Amino acid sequence: MVLKHIFDRIISFIGLICFSPLLFILAILIKVRMPGGPVLFTQKRVGKNGRLFNIYKFRTMVVNHGGSSVSVAGETRITPLGATLRKYKLDELPELWNVFIGNMSFVGPRPDVPGYADQLKGDDLEVLQLLPGITGPASLKYRNEEELLATVEDPQRYNDEVIFPDKVRINRYYLHHYSFWMDIKIILATVTGRKILYNGEMI
Repeated sequence: MVLKHIFDRIISFIGLICFSPLLFILAILIKVRMPGGPVLFTQKRVGKNGRLFNIYKFRTMVVNHGGSSVSVAGETRITPLGATLRKYKLDELPELWNVFIGNMSFVGPRPDVPGYADQLKGDDLEVLQLLPGITGPASLKYRNEEELLATVEDPQRYNDEVIFPDKVRINRYYLHHYSFWMDIKIILATVTGRKILYNGEMI
């Protein structure tokens, strides 16, 4: 995965430079429209080999909400501006820094809070061999995850018993069938919103 590593570092550096005006504008909007809290949301996530790292995203929720780690569309803790940032994935732009410093990749499993990936057992543990990613095949399949969780009676349970195990399955397949060119397809599908065929299913 040497080519993947080189690609991540170069493109994230270019992205940070090119998106710097947008990052600055969004930071100002958050400070003005969502006062009383930080611009960036920082949280410990589980990275490669189970190592914890700080993920950086634009803050989309009210301060001190004390809610679940599972987000559901329409939650009152998500501000109107935050909902817009989430809809267009703009809240994830600061993760370019995570990619640049090497604790994330553009493509890989989404980094979980402690209690998920770090609690895997048996063969599922191999998922931790991967750097977590901004996007990935599991992210594409569940690109509308928050809307899906809003339709079920118990979002936390549905995530833990249905969505998370399926993501592990998809990410294990990604590990064993890695292709740099598939990474490019996944990135393009993420940017354009189009679906692609992956392991026999449209994601």
